[in-house]
Amino acid sequence: MNSIHENFENQGLVRPREGRLLAGVVAGLGRRFGIDPWPARLLFVLVLLLIPGSQILIYPILWILMPAEKTANNLAAPVTGTPA
Repeated sequence: MNSIHENFENQGLVRPREGRLLAGVVAGLGRRFGIDPWPARLLFVLVLLLIPGSQILIYPILWILMPAEKTANNLAAPVTGTPA
């Protein structure tokens, strides 16, 4: 599963920490393709309306596959040793 997350992250498909409504899937897709979150959400809903039942599958699958955006805490090197 980590290789899938790394692949998505390398392609710029991450769920942002800011601007989320539910899980940040559509905000992440919008960011990846250079679209603001609200137009991306509208486009996502319109596309999913064309394919009935797909929203039940596509959003949760993307939620699982798209990694969350890393924060400064995630990027920091792990601390080893005992506290002073």
